[in-house]
Amino acid sequence: MSRIGRKPIAIPAGVTVTVDGNNITVAGPKGTLNSTVNPLMIVTVEGETVVVSRPDDEAKSRSLHGLTRTLIANMIEGVNNGFTKELEVLGVGYRVAKQGKDLVMNLGFSHQVIMSETDDIKIEVPDPNKIKIIGIDKQKVGQFAAEVREKRPPEPYKGKGIRYVGEYVIRKEGKTGKGK
Repeated sequence: MSRIGRKPIAIPAGVTVTVDGNNITVAGPKGTLNSTVNPLMIVTVEGETVVVSRPDDEAKSRSLHGLTRTLIANMIEGVNNGFTKELEVLGVGYRVAKQGKDLVMNLGFSHQVIMSETDDIKIEVPDPNKIKIIGIDKQKVGQFAAEVREKRPPEPYKGKGIRYVGEYVIRKEGKTGKGK
């Protein structure tokens, strides 16, 4: 039995979970999320908890059990508290700013790199070297953060670039300078 899958998910106050076949709708103070789970999984709302069960012990059912439970738990967490990814920009002359709904990044290119907020994703720039990406859908927040980081990933020699807060970048030693 899946250790994660068999744990019931507590529904906090102010959050409603609706199960219609294999469609799940979670509504809370921060918004509403919809998802379709695999038809093999059995999702039921029992009082103040959501229970995910599986019909049999086949490999496919076992692999989907914990995944389905985690996806539903992330939906409940997202509409109740939301998710945040923080990025830091390191490098001389590298800085970010927010102009309206656009994130404007100076990353050492001949042009500025501009990314816009979406309906699901909000961007905050607390200072010129920090970016906060906020949303209720964990997957979309992580994807948007990865796309921002992709514009200038950290390089291994000087460590310049965009990285997640707390990310460790393995540094390489440069050239020794001995020559003819």
